[in-house]
Amino acid sequence: MPHIDQNAELQTVITTFEMTPGTCQDLLDALQDAYDNFISKQPGFIAAGLHVNDAQTRIANYSQWRRREDFQAMLRSDEMRERNRKINLLCRSFEPVMYDVVQAYG
Repeated sequence: MPHIDQNAELQTVITTFEMTPGTCQDLLDALQDAYDNFISKQPGFIAAGLHVNDAQTRIANYSQWRRREDFQAMLRSDEMRERNRKINLLCRSFEPVMYDVVQAYG
């Protein structure tokens, strides 16, 4: 489970996907398969969460990695490049963005 803490030494990545309600479940299945069978097994992976809006037109993915380079290595791997080509066909767009936690509440 992700833990949000501004003092944590980790890399946060938030990826947003835009799609139609008709492809939402297919995209969610592809993302779950990627996490179950590949991403969660990569060096430096800490945790992730998938969120779907009520209109099923957006998925937000929050992931945490030990280092920025760990995330980049996973993203550049042959397997993930192939998975991302398939994911790209299921959505209008997707964009992973690296963030630093500035403040956490709660």
